[in-house]
Amino acid sequence: MSHYFDYDTSLKHNVVSKDVLIKANKFSFLTDNGVFSKKGLDFGTRSLLENLPDDIKGDVLDFGCGYGPIGIYLKKTYDCNVDMIDVNDRSLELARKNAIENHVEVNIFKSDIYENVTKKYDYIITNPPIRVGKSILYKILFDAKLHLKDNGALYLVINKDQGAKSTMKDLEKSYKVTLIAKNKGFFIIKAENQLTK
Repeated sequence: MSHYFDYDTSLKHNVVSKDVLIKANKFSFLTDNGVFSKKGLDFGTRSLLENLPDDIKGDVLDFGCGYGPIGIYLKKTYDCNVDMIDVNDRSLELARKNAIENHVEVNIFKSDIYENVTKKYDYIITNPPIRVGKSILYKILFDAKLHLKDNGALYLVINKDQGAKSTMKDLEKSYKVTLIAKNKGFFIIKAENQLTK
């Protein structure tokens, strides 16, 4: 079975355009087979974006960008510099097209986890790929600390049924963790990279 974090070159294309409204802002996204949430903006990502604070600025990384809704929303909404990474070539191609479609300038590049990430960020924001399994998921979440500036923050969304509570508890070993919001089983979590940790 093919997953959205793989790149299956044999998968036929079925590119469609989806119009999306996020906090009164209009976006248009191309999606395709073989990418996460190809039918449009998923509920978890929407919940994450709608509950981010109003003061995001500086350097931001959209981890696992897919076709680009998080990074594109961030760039259009906040005064920030946005890098977007994914391991799936089809996702990256769509994200580049969607950045142009939505008139934003972002830096999009391929990276297997943080392999090609060379800088530190004020924020890393992600709807993480749960289906990669716990060991890789935790590598994504805990290695984020190495790519956050002092007092930077990781924002993520995870469903209660996919281990949100235990993930929060484990994150507390390395971060100051705050539950920002809950929305129909989705937990929006802030994990701060504190100097005292």
